[in-house]
Amino acid sequence: MIDARTIGIGCAVLLPMCIAVPAAHADNRRLNESVVANVYAAQHQAGCTNGVGVNPALRRAAQLHTDDLMNNRTLDGDIGSDGSTPQQRADAAGFRGTVAETVAINPSLAINNLDVLHQWYSDPRAVAIMQDCANTLMGVWSENSLDRSVLVAVYGHPA
Repeated sequence: MIDARTIGIGCAVLLPMCIAVPAAHADNRRLNESVVANVYAAQHQAGCTNGVGVNPALRRAAQLHTDDLMNNRTLDGDIGSDGSTPQQRADAAGFRGTVAETVAINPSLAINNLDVLHQWYSDPRAVAIMQDCANTLMGVWSENSLDRSVLVAVYGHPA
């Protein structure tokens, strides 16, 4: 059975003459990496001298919450559908330290770096998290669907 995700865009018009094509899956790695680079820049603009590294446990915590936000459209912040907090998700993913989180959501197919920065720079809490020099590790994950794009960044400093 062919679902709507496996049919190419041109097939919507020429359906009788189309063949099924595999669904495309976005690779958001470049977006995710650029968010880390932008946080590094924000920290240095605030006077920080440290680096910002990617941590696999924090990336996993970000992925868990991104998936939750994609699957539960009533959610739009840090609290998960199960009531979990960013700290609880990071702990469960194996991170040992203190964490904070920022979330960007677009009601559209795509989200880009400018969308993310616009949302976070208009939120004093998010700016404070981004500019916190103690946050030397990060995990970023993003996902897209036809009507919703989500990016979650989890920031941490080791115990």
